[in-house]
Amino acid sequence: MNRAGLDSPMTPRSHEPVTRVPPGTAPGAEGGGPHRRCLVSGEVVDKAALVRFVTAPDGHLVPDVAGRLPGRGLWVGAQRELVDRACRRGHFARAARTREPAVIESGLSDRIEHLLARRALDYLGFARRSGLLVIGFEQVRAALSASRLVVVVSARDGAAGGRKKLSGLARAGATPVQAITLFDGAELGSALGRDRVVHAGLMAGRLTTCFVAEARRLAGFRPE
Repeated sequence: MNRAGLDSPMTPRSHEPVTRVPPGTAPGAEGGGPHRRCLVSGEVVDKAALVRFVTAPDGHLVPDVAGRLPGRGLWVGAQRELVDRACRRGHFARAARTREPAVIESGLSDRIEHLLARRALDYLGFARRSGLLVIGFEQVRAALSASRLVVVVSARDGAAGGRKKLSGLARAGATPVQAITLFDGAELGSALGRDRVVHAGLMAGRLTTCFVAEARRLAGFRPE
């Protein structure tokens, strides 16, 4: 796995029991795809709303945000409170079914936040290189006016006035535009090859979908 936990060639993980839920019974279940049960809440939900963990050979619990590491997966809802509760109440130890309890390092939720942020920002960078992204207030405003965007990303430490103006344009459009304010300007700039980025807009595409999916998981660990 690379530094952001993005997909990379590795040994396929072992087979895990898959719960398939009839359409409409869980978020994202329209296609009846694979779902997993959160070991804290007990809810069966789309994998996209969960974080997978595995126990490494040395006994340490490892967050597998890309969902590709070998080993039996332990799934928890993508929320800081659920992960913290799993650590406090021994959910991981019971679910792992190992002789010795897994070693859980302190700051696990903070590490997940970091991994999800890097993963989302990597997708944002890929989207820029694929021509799906525009940068700058005027460029985003023009693209919104032309109904070319499906996502607007604004730095959480940017001026509130600029965010408000773009939000108004997004709401006035014929198609829904999602607003994401999870990152600061330096983070966005680092992902997009600049010192700082305050406003960016994304057009529809697979990489945009991947970015939004990771941003949704990140929101459970980093409030907007």
